Amino acid sequence: MKLLISSILLLAFFYGSNSFAKCDSGFINPITDIQWSCTFPIRVGGVQIASGGEDTGTNITSPVCMCKLGVLPVLGIRVSFWEPSRIIETVSDAYCMQSMGMSLKGSEDGKLDGGLTNNLSGEGKAFQQMHYYIFPAWSILDMFMDLPCIETDDFDVAMMTELNPSWNNEMLSLIVNPEALLFANPAASLACSADAVSSTSGFPINSLFWCMGAWGNSYPLAGSITSTDYVEANAALAARGIYLMGRTGLLMDSSPDGCTRSYSTIWNKDRYKLQIMKPTKGGACLPIGREGLMWTGGKHSGTSDNFSWMMFKKNNCCMTY
Repeated sequence: MKLLISSILLLAFFYGSNSFAKCDSGFINPITDIQWSCTFPIRVGGVQIASGGEDTGTNITSPVCMCKLGVLPVLGIRVSFWEPSRIIETVSDAYCMQSMGMSLKGSEDGKLDGGLTNNLSGEGKAFQQMHYYIFPAWSILDMFMDLPCIETDDFDVAMMTELNPSWNNEMLSLIVNPEALLFANPAASLACSADAVSSTSGFPINSLFWCMGAWGNSYPLAGSITSTDYVEANAALAARGIYLMGRTGLLMDSSPDGCTRSYSTIWNKDRYKLQIMKPTKGGACLPIGREGLMWTGGKHSGTSDNFSWMMFKKNNCCMTY
């Protein structure tokens, strides 16, 4: 991790001057930029002890849990909460590492840059690059470290789509993820209306994994998406980035019993909430697919098409003694 960060800083020293004015931001401040109320509700022993925020309806109400540690099973108390653990950037300026306050763009001709284009009918198509940071906020701030399930990974850059050819080419993405043929079509998209209704009033439907509620289709796993709302399009690409990390084997979820973590190649959408941090901080977290008319107002700065999102992940934990 230290080698990666050092390499990024070295590249920024040589190449960071070209587009820094368009990529004007500072390193993320976890105290002020994160909406901490999104960590609620918190449940201990099946009882909600802290309210606020939205919660999935698939909570296990049993107060106790049992984990096998070594030879004998060990009893514990069940705890659940929403953990701020990842930063996702969706940027129109390629190589803009907005959360680190720098740009890596060199002398390339801007062919990887994005933005929103509209056709004659008024329908828009957005293209953005996506950066996925490992950012275990509680561990970084040394908070709640007595909980055994808190992530302790180091800060790192796990994905830059400028270096991922399939994100920049929909046909190549189809070759890498051929299941898109089954789901990225009008017939499969009809089922997404039910997901849109569910995410607008609560959380999305996990079984419809190819849908992102009102945000469109999860496929293709590329940086282009059709939308008339630019902020909503960026939220959709941030959510698509979560699914992309799962399809590449880099997404882990806690098990229902709270004893282990395992890789999740097909995402459970109700385990994630997104909070917009840049260019305008949002005061609430969004379930995947929530209709943009309910929350996008005032969230798009006239001077920047670069967005940063905090990903909150539902964490089930079995506290053993």
